[in-house]
Order: sequence, then structure tokens, then C-alpha cells
Amino acid sequence: MNKSLFYIFSCLLFLSTQSFAQAAKNAPKQIHIDRADNFERNEDLVPGGVLLSGNVQITHDGVVLTCNRAYVFNKENYLKAFGNVQLVQGDTLFLNSKYAEYSGNLKKAFATGNAVMTSPDATLQTDTINFDRNVQEAFYNTKGTIVNKDNTLVSKSGKYFVKEKKFQFLTEVVITNPKYVIKSNHLDYYSNSGHTYLLGPSTITSKENYIYTEKGFYDTKKNLAHFLRKSYIKYDDRLIEGDSLFYNRNTEFASATRNVKITDSINKGIVKGHYAELYKLKDSMFVTKRAVAINLVENDSVYIHGQKLLVTGKEGERILRAFKNVRFYKIDMSGKCDSIHSDSKTALTKLIGKPILWNGESQITGDVMHLIGDNNTRKIDSLKVLNNTFLISKDTLGTGYNQVKGLNLFGKFRDGKLHDVDVIKNTEVVYFMRNDANELIGINKSVSSKINLLLENNAIETITFYNKVDGDMYPEDELPENARKLRGMIWRGDERIKSKDDIFTAEDNELNEKLIKQGKEEEEKGKNVPMKVRKETLNYDKKKPAVKVETKPQIK
Repeated sequence: MNKSLFYIFSCLLFLSTQSFAQAAKNAPKQIHIDRADNFERNEDLVPGGVLLSGNVQITHDGVVLTCNRAYVFNKENYLKAFGNVQLVQGDTLFLNSKYAEYSGNLKKAFATGNAVMTSPDATLQTDTINFDRNVQEAFYNTKGTIVNKDNTLVSKSGKYFVKEKKFQFLTEVVITNPKYVIKSNHLDYYSNSGHTYLLGPSTITSKENYIYTEKGFYDTKKNLAHFLRKSYIKYDDRLIEGDSLFYNRNTEFASATRNVKITDSINKGIVKGHYAELYKLKDSMFVTKRAVAINLVENDSVYIHGQKLLVTGKEGERILRAFKNVRFYKIDMSGKCDSIHSDSKTALTKLIGKPILWNGESQITGDVMHLIGDNNTRKIDSLKVLNNTFLISKDTLGTGYNQVKGLNLFGKFRDGKLHDVDVIKNTEVVYFMRNDANELIGINKSVSSKINLLLENNAIETITFYNKVDGDMYPEDELPENARKLRGMIWRGDERIKSKDDIFTAEDNELNEKLIKQGKEEEEKGKNVPMKVRKETLNYDKKKPAVKVETKPQIK
């Protein structure tokens, strides 16, 4: 024989032998009958098969099946099992039922009639279970109940991934825990870790609160959670909203990131910002990043902004603190200071550190400034300014400034507007006097022990001097410009806050635009809002896409 032909023939023979060996290796293993009390061939009942009864045990590729009776079809490598059926895979999965079918070629099982699947971490009870050993997945389309040490899950259908120890539900599912109940239409649950992924509209209800989310994570063992997309936490008196919420049920601590809104339904207040921390058990709340507190006073909203806002205390005893470059606004009133301390119990608001207040067109400054409210009427009642009081307003028609200077100021409000004002000790006045035709008749420059001002529509209507009055009315041309200003007079009208938007600085607005833009980009790209706490919340970005639940009723 030609050497070349011999070589080719040898190669072909080797390849065919290898192919045959590989095919034999990949060929389905045959179902093996280990034991049975009775063996019977009944072509009428079991065409082409054998009938086994009594203590039946059958094995196939690492699976052991026991039952009371079985039909085994060797040619099809297929069996049907009846009565006390149990399929065991290793020492981790047990499938019990009244009836089952198993295909050795397809490596698929079908169990029905009080089907129970048990693993070390959980037990599933339902009517029918399909198990695909090739991908190690089980699914059911009948009402099922899953029980483990911590939770009970009930759903209309579901899927179990054996390797990951994960249950997946795409229809109504309810998780019942001694502390709460979770409801969702799309939920992944890891039975060994207790980690739960909420991937659609979901609710968590407990005695403490009510939670809604459309994307979130919940550790049912550690009671830690991370919620995204249209999420909120609702207590009896507060509603917490934000693009990203972290929650610790053990300590009743919650933090919120970006577009944060906290609504106080009892005290009619709202706090906004881009980062917040809340300690429910301590009745405290911290908000920063363009933070603003909005409170209803006299059917009008008061806006208070600071770099940091802190709210503490129970209902009726709450204290609001605002820190660093504080600015506030209310119709007819606005102001600035270093910090604010507002006590709802005493209805006292302290403006601390270089306070300035604008009441209508009037500018008021002093070392210490207090606004006192009335808890019964929820209205501002009075104003107290201590040390270095200075009240300034522009002359309505001219270029001059009406000025009142003294040690302390005590004012009363009427209908939300400053009406009756007393300035006491070492008072000085420069006041532009006009007649009913608004013609300037002179400039009053006087000193006295006390001055009383009556205001209408935030403008001085009358002025009364008391005790040791010294001064005079000067014609305009007899009082030089440098004498028309009291010592220490500084007009700061360009700083006046004229709207609720003016309480924010350029830096605040720049941060706001940046965060909102970032949120929109992440929403469009489908990314997640980053959280400070990532260990407990795991990594959403690495999650695999959801797998559809198979709906085949039996082995095919």
C-alpha cells in the first residue's frame, strides 16, 4: 500500500475512533433500577416498559429517586413514579411529590401533587414543580409557599436557581417577616443570605413605616436596605423621598441622596436638600447640599436656607437649627444671619451672628435678634432686637434715608406685618417729614430716651419721641448731606432677599444644576445612584438580566 494512502487512512481511522469515543462520552446515561420488591412486565399497562412496586429506588447520573411504584421505559430512558415520590440530588436538594416524571435523556423532572422542594436554606411547597438538571433550575406556575428561618414567601409562580440559591418571581409575591411584609411583582430572593432585590413596583409594610420603591435591595437578615427609583419611606408624621434611600430598620436610621424631600404632615413643614440623615428613634434630622426648610406661618410659607439644617425633638418640641450663611424669606419679611435657632415649643426664633432683617422696605440690624410667635394662632407676634439697633428705610420720594438708632428695639406684629415699634435708650432719628401731598417739609433730626413708631403697610405712619427730647426740624437746604446720616449707618438694600429663590447663593444653584443633570444622565443610562454604604447594598450594576419563567406544564 502507498505510504501516503496508509497515512491518510490511519488519520481517518484515528479521528473516527476519537469521534466515536466522544459521542459515547456525551451520550445520555441510562436510568438504573437499584431495587424494587416486585418487577412486572405488563404491555397493556406499561407498553415497552417494566412495572416496579414496593421500595422502589432508581438512580441516574447523581440523582436518586424513590417511590412506591414506578413505570420505567428503558428504550425512551424515561420513568413515571407514583406515591411518596422523592428525588434527591446530592445532599442539598430534595423534591417530594405524589407523582413525578423523569427523563434521563433530557435530564428533566416534573413533580406534581403536593410538591415540596427542600434545600438547606428553604422549603418550597406548591402543586407542580419542573426541574431542569442541565441548568440547575426549577420553576412552578401554581401558588407556592417558600419558608426559611427568617421569612415566608407566597407567590403565584416562581423560579429557583440551585447554584445561586436564588428564587425569582415575576408575578405577585409576598414576603412575610415578623417585622414587616414585602409585596412585589418582580423580586429576586437569595435563600442563603436573605438578600432581596426588588425590581418593580414594591411595598414594605410594618408597624413603624410604609416603604415604596420601584428598584431596591433589602437584606432580610441584617434589616438593611437600599432603594432607588421613585422610592419613599412614610412614617405617621413624616414622608422621606429621594433618588437614593438607605435604611437600617434595627436603628431606624435612614439617609437620602439627591432630590431629597422630607414632609412633616403634622407640623406642616417641608425640608429639601440633596443629602439627608434621619434618626427616627432620636427624633433628629440632618440635611445639607442646598438645604431649605419650608414652614407654614400665617397661611404663608417661610423659607430658611443654610449650608446645614438640623431638626431635633418630638412633635411640639421640635428645634430647627440652620448653620453658615443662613438666609430666609417670607412675603414682607426676609433676612440673613450666621445661624438660626428656632424652638417650636417656645415659638422663639433666634437670629444669631450679624443678623439683618428686611420688613417690607425697612432694614433692621442689631447684635441679637429674636422673632417671637404665637403657637395658638401660628402667627408672628413680636420682634426683639438687642444692642446696636438700627432701623433704616429709603425716603419714599427722595434720595435720603429715614433712620432710627438706639440700644434695643421691641416691636409688635399685626396681620404679619410690623406695626408698633419701640426703640429705647440713646435713640437717634433722622426722618424726612412730608405733608399729605408728599411734599418735603423738613428733616427731623433728634435724640431722646425712647421713640415709638407706628407703621402701616410697612411704612412709618407716625413717630413719637419720649423723655429728654433734643433736636429740631431742618429745612432741606439747611442740613448738609453728611449730617443726614447717623454714625454707623450702612444701607444694604442690594443684599435684600426679594423672593424664595434669592435665599440660594450662586454656588448653591450651581451645585443644584450639577446634581440634577447628573441624575438625569444616570436615569437615561440606566445607572444607579451611588451610596456611601456599599457593603450592605451590594453592587446593582453587576446584576444579570432577569430570566423569564418557563411555563411548560410537563417534561417535553
